[in-house]
Amino acid sequence: MDFDYTRHAHARLFQNDFLEVTSKVHPAVPFVVYLPVVVGTLAWGLARGLTTPWGAVAFFLAGWLVWDVAEYVIHRGFFHWEGNGPLTRKIHDVIHGYHHRFPDDPMRLVMPLGASIPLALVIAGGLYLLGTPFVTLPLFAGFVSGYLWYDFVHYSTHAREPRTAWGKAIRSHHMAHHFACPDKNFGISHRWIDALVGTLRQRSRSAA
Repeated sequence: MDFDYTRHAHARLFQNDFLEVTSKVHPAVPFVVYLPVVVGTLAWGLARGLTTPWGAVAFFLAGWLVWDVAEYVIHRGFFHWEGNGPLTRKIHDVIHGYHHRFPDDPMRLVMPLGASIPLALVIAGGLYLLGTPFVTLPLFAGFVSGYLWYDFVHYSTHAREPRTAWGKAIRSHHMAHHFACPDKNFGISHRWIDALVGTLRQRSRSAA
């Protein structure tokens, strides 16, 4: 991936008007759609006795952890895979290349519903087939909550000025991925997996 980017700009991604419109999303939309899913899943599971409070806490946290791993793997293994031909490069451009070329487009900083809803349905369906709601209900709620945190952090990193030390550190981490080392710093809402597997950018003493 090269460093061809334009700050504070946007461009058309699709020639088709319908695809162009649906590829854009206000950053509040995922929360409007998925927060009721998280709350409803947990409330229904607890009210029906399908899980327990301690089980809900434990497997909610496990689901969030699974999201962290998925976030890293998807970003590194899929979003940054360009392939060798024009078709795979076009797919890469649609999925992630556009974001690197126009990193400040405010309507393309969170995942559009056309991508997130099918993925959520596939994951929910797979968990349902396991037939263990004690585990899978809070696991799904935790996974979705981790995704929402990712969307919030990614949007905030690009569109807002960080006010905390953690926010400044995570912004520096992600901006380095965009503008200095696209082969490093694949975690977006966290840095621990990069540190664990060796893809964390190591700054020299002179750059510190």
